Amino acid sequence: MVETGPVAPVLSTPMQVGECPLWHPQQQVLYWVDIPARQVHQFDPATCLHQYWTMPSDAAALAWVQDGLIVALRSGFVHLHTASGAQCGQITPIANVPYDTSKIRCNDGKVDALGRFWVGTLYEPRDLQAAEMLCLERGQVRQVWQGGMTVSNGLAFATDGHTLFHADTTSHQIRRHAFDLALGAVGPAQLLRQFSTVKDAHYAGRPDGAAIDSEGAYWCAMMEGGCLLRLAPDGSTLQQFDLPLRCPTMLAFGGTDFKTLYITSIGQNRPAAELAQFPLTGCVLTMQVSVAGRAEPAYLA
Repeated sequence: MVETGPVAPVLSTPMQVGECPLWHPQQQVLYWVDIPARQVHQFDPATCLHQYWTMPSDAAALAWVQDGLIVALRSGFVHLHTASGAQCGQITPIANVPYDTSKIRCNDGKVDALGRFWVGTLYEPRDLQAAEMLCLERGQVRQVWQGGMTVSNGLAFATDGHTLFHADTTSHQIRRHAFDLALGAVGPAQLLRQFSTVKDAHYAGRPDGAAIDSEGAYWCAMMEGGCLLRLAPDGSTLQQFDLPLRCPTMLAFGGTDFKTLYITSIGQNRPAAELAQFPLTGCVLTMQVSVAGRAEPAYLA
């Protein structure tokens, strides 16, 4: 049983669409994005310093490198050199994206154990399963698959390196794929968990971003479910952690011992009644947990 401490905001400033929290293990700081604001944020828990960088297009997924970040934008992948400080970080283009940027943008992403950056996309009309899975490897982008999903989320790699977990938020599904780490090859999808799509009084939300802890459990943010779920490798619920907001988007383990959990959320276009009931809506939250997470691998250029 995982024990947790109290939930508290990292900042009192809400994000429009806070996403992709990422702990930088060398810099010992937290990064995340506000997608429509086109911002990459940084918070140093040792000094409480908060700063951000404005990107040339919607910022989505993040991967860390020694001197900063690789950022998956709507328009492509870039290297953000954060050492120069807020607002003046140098941005170096890496690769364009192979999709129609008027309808599709990058969304959720994670790096595998060999340094490849996997990023799923979001098909914005949301009337077709036309999202894609991309992989940035040594500066080159390849399309891994197309279709079968509308809003790609929940990317995570099992501790043994042989399974890729993935969610399609629109269909309320979490899936698993056999993964060949050496080749960077992905097998067919297998359904891990199907959540109800009926938005009635018992609606429990839909799967969004995720992370794997050191015991191999899959933690998932439940959008409009107001909670995090800790799932076993077979998809069954080990624990549920309720949050003081309805729309968590993703989580990340951080801190020196990786027992600090950071959770992003959505503040944009939420109903007035919800904002009144949950004043932390849109904020980045933190809480202590008794099980450690893992350091995310660095992207290898």
